[in-house]
Amino acid sequence: MKTLPYDPAEFLDDEIATAEYLRLTCEDGTPAEIARALGAIARARGMTEIAAKTGITRPALYKALSGEGNPELATVAKVAEALGFRLTFEPLGRPRDGAAA
Repeated sequence: MKTLPYDPAEFLDDEIATAEYLRLTCEDGTPAEIARALGAIARARGMTEIAAKTGITRPALYKALSGEGNPELATVAKVAEALGFRLTFEPLGRPRDGAAA
């Protein structure tokens, strides 16, 4: 049986699913996985557009968001903003949306 590599960018065509994908990756993922998730979302939306919005070249974005690179926090913040997200921090153990602690 022949298999093809899975590319989440092919399935990120819904804003709610995209936001949930990024939220879950940030919640449990490593920095490399978070960068890779941002890269998948950027590819789904168009890397050229994200490059223009951030002022970062396409090749630099591909490298930084590959999961192999080590993007600076400023790069992550610029990409997140270009994608319509913002970085936030919350205390560990804080209840989510009315859930019991």
